[in-house]
Amino acid sequence: MKFSFNMEDAGQVFVGAFALAVPISFSEEAWRLGETLPLPNLVMLFVLSVVFLALFTYQSVFQNNIKSRLSVFIFRIVIAYLMTALVVGLVLLCLDKLPLLDDPITSLRRIIVISMPASMGAIIVDSFDKE
Repeated sequence: MKFSFNMEDAGQVFVGAFALAVPISFSEEAWRLGETLPLPNLVMLFVLSVVFLALFTYQSVFQNNIKSRLSVFIFRIVIAYLMTALVVGLVLLCLDKLPLLDDPITSLRRIIVISMPASMGAIIVDSFDKE
């Protein structure tokens, strides 16, 4: 059984991330959390995102079988998170809440905060058509 990451998978990740990024990105609470959350908490949020992505991917997408596909497993987690962060960044940019040039740290912090739930939406939608 061979697993790869193709355009259909990319589309599913984008749609899943967008589905959860949009409502959360409109929330002033999310913007403020991105500004005020202490760094250790922000790091914990990022780590939780990656851990839950890994757990869900392991259970659903790879069905507990990654021995011969470890590199594909890791790639899928990394690419899902990066694609989610891109979607979140684009949504925040559209809302004029991504001050990339003026305050790149706040921009990154907001992306991390909103990417946590959006990444779960991304990986769940990505898993819909797996055998």
